[in-house]
Parts: sequence; structure tokens; C-alpha cells
Amino acid sequence: MSTQNPVFIPGPTNIPEEIRKACDMPTLDHRSPQFARVFKPAVAGVRRVLGMSEGEVILLPSTGTGGWEAAVTNTLSAGDKILTARFGMFSHRWIDLCQRHGLDVQIIETPWGQGAPLAEIEAALSADTEHEIKAVLATHNETATGVKSDIAGIRRAMDAAGHPALLFVDGVSSIGSMPFDMAGWGVDIAVAGSQKGFMLPAGLAVLGVSPKALRAMEAATLPRTFFDFRDMLKSYASGGYPYTPPVGLIAGLAKAIEMLEEEGLQNVYARHHRLAEATRRAVAAWGMQPCAVTPDLYSDTVTAVVVPQGCNGTDLVQLAASKYGVAFGVGLGEVAGKVFRIGHLGMLTDVMLLSGLATAEMCMADLGWDVKLGSGVAAAQDYLRNSSNVALAAAA
Repeated sequence: MSTQNPVFIPGPTNIPEEIRKACDMPTLDHRSPQFARVFKPAVAGVRRVLGMSEGEVILLPSTGTGGWEAAVTNTLSAGDKILTARFGMFSHRWIDLCQRHGLDVQIIETPWGQGAPLAEIEAALSADTEHEIKAVLATHNETATGVKSDIAGIRRAMDAAGHPALLFVDGVSSIGSMPFDMAGWGVDIAVAGSQKGFMLPAGLAVLGVSPKALRAMEAATLPRTFFDFRDMLKSYASGGYPYTPPVGLIAGLAKAIEMLEEEGLQNVYARHHRLAEATRRAVAAWGMQPCAVTPDLYSDTVTAVVVPQGCNGTDLVQLAASKYGVAFGVGLGEVAGKVFRIGHLGMLTDVMLLSGLATAEMCMADLGWDVKLGSGVAAAQDYLRNSSNVALAAAA
């Protein structure tokens, strides 16, 4: 696969040259004041991107999955009950992780293509009069289906039920690309990864932890060593780590946040919405539709395209890679073969997106699907020509 072509997977995303250069740095002593000068701006920047008003930022050498594990092991004990909905591969994987740690997971089964079911969550919490549920887990942006969930709505459901559970949110494929308001939504732990909206290589789990979650860790008894927040925070007080940190990635994170804020976070969100809407216009022109069942659920970072009856989305992904050197995402779990996924997050421009849509069309034609070459590209072009990030940000 040519490294000249952009990728259209929902992560890892394309890496800007400025960030690549920021990560490429000489070895430095990670216990020196020089490291603190790299580390502190990264932490402060994450607080702003997450919309934190209090609490702590934790940067772990890991990925989003490690961030999930850290959230669970630092705040819960074996046998604790948690509540979550399963509506995609990544909500499923978080459930699996919790079950492997001996947690009692109360699962609300939800059709793939839908988001977190607010009424069912409120009902389950209202029924839990003894407050046995210790945490509610929510996937903000389900990458497998291109569905976003209403995190503010989940907080309202929790408050309506008068329930004291913690709220943990997987924002791996949304944070840095879509609006996220940790303080306003009452999120207790937010989990992100370096390789999505932050446009870095994989290797950092990025967490925001509320004071309530920090208090919960004192009673938690699940084993943790490498991911122990207590060790991290003790070392943070002196500007360091309890072990060797990924210095280059942390330097890159500081640069990524600088770039996001130079563009303006509202403009970043508007750009993602604009590219997502252009993608959806192309999908409609192909005679297809997103996996997300209603427009209010549409993700602004990835579109899972439902392929026509008798077609296989994996065939398109494999052909794009082998013939054109372009990467799209395959369908996962229950939607394997039924969709292919177009990632439109991170460092992406109008021109880059149009090249991906054109490649998808060529693959459809090569596979004998009923598509008119240029139809989706033209629909996206028409939208992009007549919209702007500035106008969208002003309206937000």
C-alpha cells in the first residue's frame, strides 16, 4: 500500500508533518526539568480539549483499551455491578473487559445502528434502589457503526433517577474531533487515545478523571500496577512518571493540541461535521445509507456505509487496498460484510476526502455494484463548494 495516499480508517489517522517532527526528538532525561517543560503543556492542553474544570489528567503509555482498563481497575472492586448498553463492537469489547475483571455487568442489548438507550438506562437506575450499580459505561462514538450517543442525556437520566453511580465515557474516536464537555456532562472518567483526533501514532491513553472518581480509587480493590493512578499522581507532583514515559508522544501531544487550538476547537468540530456531511451526501447519491438509523445519531468522525443486498463491504475494502493503495475500514462483529467504513477524522481536507470517495466509487464499479461513477463525488463537491467551516462554527 502506498504511503503517499491518505488513510480513510477511523484510526490511526493521518499524521501531520508538524506532529511527526515534534515526536522525533533526541533522548532526554525524563526525570529532569526539561521533561516537565514538555509534559506540563500536554496535560494542560488535554484539560482544555476535554472541557475539564477540576480533577486530573492521566497520560498512560497504552491505547484506548488500556485506558478502559485503567478506568475500571482504579475505581472498582471484583463483584461490583456496572450498567452499560451493547450496540456495537467497541461497547461489546468494554463489556468483555469488565467481565474478565470479575465485574457484574448489567447489559442493555440494543440494536446495532442505534445509540445508548436513555429511557432504558434511566429505568435500570431507578429500579436500583439499593444503589448496587457503581458505574455507568457509555461509548460516545461507536466506531463500528458510525453512531454517536447523547452523553448529556445519559447524565440527565442518571440525575432523574437520583443515582450516585460514576459515569465513564469512551471518547476514543470523538475527543479532539467532536464536541466533548466533561464538566458540563458530569463525566467522571473520559478515555481517549493518541491515534484518533489527536493525530498522533498509537501509544498513549489519555484520561480525564473527576474528583469523584479519584475518591473512588481509595476503596477500589481490583489489581493494578502499571495503570495505578496513585503511583502516577504521586510522580506527577514532581513533574515525572513512576516509570519511563513515551517522551516523543507526549511532545507530539503538546504540538497536536497547539495545532487544534490554533485552528480553534469550534472550527475543528465544524470541519469534521462538514466532511462528515459531505460523505453522507455521497452515500445518498450512491443509493446507500449510513448504518446509524437516524440523523441525530450520525457520527462526525466515521460513516459506516450499508452496502447493497448481495454485496460484501469487505470485498471493497480489500480491493481498495490491493488495487489502489487506499485504506477503508471493514465491518466488525454483527455488521461484518454488511458495511464498509469511511473514516473522516483527524488531519483531513476537502481534497483528501474527495480522493477517498472517488476511490470507493472505482472499487464499487470494479466489483460490479450498481453505481454511477462520479455521482457521490459530485454530491460531495456540491456540498463542499457551498459550505464553510467558519459558517458552521458560527452557527454551532
